[in-house]
Parts: sequence; C-alpha cells; structure tokens
Amino acid sequence: MLSLLRENIKIALESIKNHLLRTILTVLIIAIGIMALVGILSSVNALENTITGNFASMGANTFNIQRYEFALRTRGSGEVEKINPIIGYREVKEFKDSYNFPSTQTAISFVGTNSAEIRYGDRETDPEANVLGVNEHFLNNSGLELESGRGFTYFDIQNNSRVCILGADFKKALFNDMDPINKTISVRGNRFKVIGLLESEGSTFQQNEDLRVLIPIQSARSIYSQPNINYNISVMVGDKNLFEAAQDEAIMTFRNIRGLSPVEKNNFGIVRSDSLLNQLFELTGILNIAAWVISIITILGSSIALMNIMLVSVTERTKEIGVRKALGARNRTIANQFFMETLLIGQFGGFVGIVLGILVGILVSSIANLDFSLPWAAMFWAIFISFIIALVSGGYPAIKASRQDPIESLRYE
Repeated sequence: MLSLLRENIKIALESIKNHLLRTILTVLIIAIGIMALVGILSSVNALENTITGNFASMGANTFNIQRYEFALRTRGSGEVEKINPIIGYREVKEFKDSYNFPSTQTAISFVGTNSAEIRYGDRETDPEANVLGVNEHFLNNSGLELESGRGFTYFDIQNNSRVCILGADFKKALFNDMDPINKTISVRGNRFKVIGLLESEGSTFQQNEDLRVLIPIQSARSIYSQPNINYNISVMVGDKNLFEAAQDEAIMTFRNIRGLSPVEKNNFGIVRSDSLLNQLFELTGILNIAAWVISIITILGSSIALMNIMLVSVTERTKEIGVRKALGARNRTIANQFFMETLLIGQFGGFVGIVLGILVGILVSSIANLDFSLPWAAMFWAIFISFIIALVSGGYPAIKASRQDPIESLRYE
C-alpha cells in the first residue's frame, strides 16, 4: 500500500515537473484565493489585537463620563443630531466632590494640546506631543503602568506641584536613553520635574500613545486657558458586583449637576470599557464575514480553474492512460495517480497562498501601525480549504481518466 502511494507521488511529481508552466499558473490561481483569505483575516486579527490592547488600557471595571458616546447610529434624512454641551471644569469638580459611591475612585483629565514642543536643555521634540492635565487617579483608571519613577500623589495635585510623567518615547527623543527621572523639562516655557516614565503603549490609528506628557490638572489649566475646554471623567469601581449601581449613581449625580428634569434625555455620554470593546468587536466580526465572502468567491474560481486544467491534462495524456491500462493498471490506480497530482498542486497553492497572505497582513499592519500576530486559525483553514479544493477539483478528472477505454486511448492522437 505504501509502495503504491510512493509510486503515485513519484508519478505526480514527474508530471508536475514535465508541465511546469501550467503547474505554476495553477498554483498561483489557488494561491490568490488562499492569499485573500489569510491576508484579510490576518489584517482583521491585527486590528482586533490593537483594539484589545489599547482599549484594555482604559482599565478594568471603569466607565467614563464624556461629551458623546462612541456609538454608530444611522440617521434618517430629516433627523438632526443633538449637540451635547462640553463638560466644563466646574462640572467635573462638582462631580468629584459630590460623588462618593463606596469602592470607587474618580479621575478627571483634559487634553491641553496635541501639538506641544517639549524641551530639555538644547534638545527639542517635534510639535506632536500630547499634554494632558490629570489628577492623582488618572494612571490607575487608565490602566497605565510606570517603567520607572512614581505616579502623582494627592499632594502633588492639591499643591499644584511642577512635576510631570512622560511617555516612553521621550526617553530616547530628549534624553538619549538616559534615565529621565529628576530631570527638568520645559512645556510652553514652564519647567516641570520628571517623576515618572510610562511603559510603552505603541501607536493606535496613527496616534502615538508614547508622546504624552501628564501634568497636574491645575498646572495644565494655568498653561492652557483656551475657552471651551472639554473634560473627561473616569470612574473605577473596586467591587465589580457594585459596577451597575455605581454607574447608575454616577449618571444621576451628573444629571443633577446638569439640571436635567426626569423626562429629559442625557446630554452626555457614558462609555464602559467592556461595552466599547463589544461594539468594536461587532465591527471586526462584520469584517471577518466580508473576508470569508470575498475569499470563498475567489476560492470557487480557483476550484473551477484547477478542475479545467486537470481535465485538459487528462485529455493530453489520453494515450499515456491507454498504455498504462494495457500494462495492467486498474481504474483505481489511474484515478489515484491523477488525484494525487491534483492534491499536490492544491497543497503547493495553499502553502504559497499562506506565505503571501501573511506578507499582506504584515504589510497592512505595518502601514496602519497595527499589532500583527500569526493568524494560526486562518492558516489552519487555508490548509483545510486547499485540501477541499483538491478533493472537489480533482475528483471528476480522476474518475474521467480511470473510465477511459484503453483501446480508444491507444488510438488517440
């Protein structure tokens, strides 16, 4: 049995070698379909990794009160979207002072600028740094970790201390990989002592998360005093069993601050760390379905092309089939020889498609700054689909070859 299998493989490889150009074209046809599947699924997988990594940094058991919710809505032609008022400093301060739900801590923050130049000595960054004013709970509520140094304390915030925490990229950009702790930087002419360095967060959708400067919120307000600054509130709940109650209490507290009547809708957004991830995963689920639809259409075309090529091969080798039958080859042996050839071509195509698909995923991830990882599930499906393509496409040509009349085959020219 094994010797017959080895002989069939040897004959199939010899046939592939004798018709190299046709084999290469067939392999490429299959590879394109597999490449579409692996490439799209690996890109979607990279997108999911990036989304998970970055929104997990929102912190566990947290919810945010902000101007709008991150929700996708389809609006009719005559419907007008409601404009929510900004969340001002008076409101966030009043919320922090009045919201005292057990086992919670409240962080408040705002973005002073997204285009700051940070100085250290005679060195200066490009105008692309983000400066955030935060309180002492911002790091914990955001899930941020320190590589070195310490975070803000209650006294740093209350005393308006001139201290700051830097993103990971500043270590190289300003300090030539030296330890930045206790060094003094300049932000808009204001000097701040570095007390902490954040661990690297990477980039998300072209936004570098490692070029952030965190300073006490009152210091930030004195530097960035433009009108209509929008603030964010983040609440971390220590006991997950109290999460819903804490969120409801926060909504009621902020509604009272806004002076909303019981019949009025919220004019602010509530964003939960888990619900936001669920919404985004719904989008990636749609992308996965689209990837399968596109890939199945492409693979169906590959199967038809492979079957046609194998039927042409059967016609070309009619006389060879007659000779083998005259020498005693059985119908099953002839069928196995052609089926083995189809199977090898299918697997070659699958392997090439997997390699090309991974390269496409790496390229897309590199361009979009996504967190790429090997798409093991997509690779498994690619191998399985390659086998199914060969099984479906090779079955009919193999049966047709095995049923040919040996006398008519020998007379074929």
